[in-house]
Amino acid sequence: MRRIFGFLIGVVVGGMVGATIALLLAPESGDVLRAKLSERGNQFVAEVRQAADTRRIELRERLDTLRARGPDFFRLLMQRGQDCPRCAL
Repeated sequence: MRRIFGFLIGVVVGGMVGATIALLLAPESGDVLRAKLSERGNQFVAEVRQAADTRRIELRERLDTLRARGPDFFRLLMQRGQDCPRCAL
């Protein structure tokens, strides 16, 4: 989870740095540049939301799988603990 947040922070900071450099070195007029930046910003937000939604679905499916396996997995751990006391968690 930390890796995802670290990546997202890197993307946001990189986007800000890129936007600042683009503004300083822009060969186009302010109106055209603002329109392009606005469009790119909207695309970026849409992509981040899509990635977050996809990841949320993946995590929810994984959680459902773990919840469904939970009782059996717990029994397996208990059995292994009885079979091998030194191997118990």
